[in-house]
Amino acid sequence: MHAGPATKESVISPAYPIIGDLVDAYFLNGWHNAGQIFAPEPGWNGTEAGGDTEVKLSGFEGPGQFALYTYTREMDNNDENAVQHLNSGDSAHSSFTLTADQERAAPTWAFTAEGVYRLTLTVTVGGASDTETLAVVVGDDTDPAEVLPGDGTTPTPTNPTGSATPSNSTTPTATAPTAHVIDNGHIDLAARPVDGSLQFQIKEGTASDHEWYEPDEVVLHVKPAAKRRIPEGHEFLGKTGDPVWWLPLQQIDGLVWPGWSTEEYARADIDGDITYRLDKVQGPGAVAVFNSDSFGSVDVRLNSDDGLPDGLPHSVHAHSHWNWTFTEEGVYRLTFTVGATLTDGTKVSDTETLAWAVGDVDPSTVIPGGGSEPTATPTVTAAPSGTATATASGSPSVSAAPSADVSPSATASASSSGGGSGAGGSGGGSTGSAGGSTGSVSGGGLAATGAGVLVPFAAAVAAVVMGAAAFLAVRRRRRVG
Repeated sequence: MHAGPATKESVISPAYPIIGDLVDAYFLNGWHNAGQIFAPEPGWNGTEAGGDTEVKLSGFEGPGQFALYTYTREMDNNDENAVQHLNSGDSAHSSFTLTADQERAAPTWAFTAEGVYRLTLTVTVGGASDTETLAVVVGDDTDPAEVLPGDGTTPTPTNPTGSATPSNSTTPTATAPTAHVIDNGHIDLAARPVDGSLQFQIKEGTASDHEWYEPDEVVLHVKPAAKRRIPEGHEFLGKTGDPVWWLPLQQIDGLVWPGWSTEEYARADIDGDITYRLDKVQGPGAVAVFNSDSFGSVDVRLNSDDGLPDGLPHSVHAHSHWNWTFTEEGVYRLTFTVGATLTDGTKVSDTETLAWAVGDVDPSTVIPGGGSEPTATPTVTAAPSGTATATASGSPSVSAAPSADVSPSATASASSSGGGSGAGGSGGGSTGSAGGSTGSVSGGGLAATGAGVLVPFAAAVAAVVMGAAAFLAVRRRRRVG
């Protein structure tokens, strides 16, 4: 069984007394991620045994702690404690009873570290018993296909016939030039002043430790761990429950974390905003960039599914993070025109194509930039010099949950904590504005949502996704052109 990287969450009560202090852990049937990720949903069936069954953890191997426990929303409302069933770190919880009428019990499985676990379970009904070992691979450091099942002693023949494995003497032809692959950590899609003009470049790293790259040198890899289910309130992405590859506006370890940055420009350099215009998308699915808050509002700024170009105006000398989604696996090429007007009236812009490898795609095989095709020309060129701007029809909602809105004419502050940085640089710097003359984005992004609690007996839960509540309304983005 594989508890992949999508199952990793920050532990919250009531998991503290079960698996120790606040840690990042991996949860199957976890409260917050239940129904929102693609992962095993292991349960227990007691109806086939002919009586109540004792389930005992009779052996354990693993790099961390394992616990099995039940906690429901009703228990939370009544301030009840979680019910522990099994715990590798507590001999007082080495067994539990599965009653004969339990057709589907689905408590939370918690693992505190990446690696291979082997859970030896002895089940007993009356005088009969059976002992088996279940292998569980946790995280993405280990390929499950390379792990022996059970207790790990079962031999796996690699060449049962004893004959030599045929080899292919044909040297494969290289199809892609060497690209710099970014698949984890903080990056900024940045507007930079270079020799009196504007250049669109990629900044990888933090304010104090970073490198600059041209878009045609880079392939961004959205790992399979980004795969989620489309939550309610996000029908602009597709049908609720369908897969989507989602990079949230808060940082998740193991995934690339794209932000927007205009920090290289001083506010005195630019008349108005700097606009990121998505001109064209080549790929197997749709791409959307949007913001959300806990009041149920979704602000969609870029969405290739209903036509392009789309514009995202961004205030100057600022930094922000947004949600990015891709609806299918494969290779995407996104063509952006980044444009602005200097205070002396000069119009500056730069058009570049950025390659993305989404899902189970080998990024080393992807040609960066425009690939083998010519760089896409904007489908609509309302302002070829890059001066096109969008005007917000309303103010961003003031949210208890962090947001990173960049509405250019916002009249209320939209504050965000814990994800990006502001004028001080990216990756946790000081505060700077993003989202109009009065909007602001604080250093950091959304804090990671927690888990550590479960959905028992396969109960359906309207889970919190990406640090925000179920969304009720969608504010459409402003079309450029």
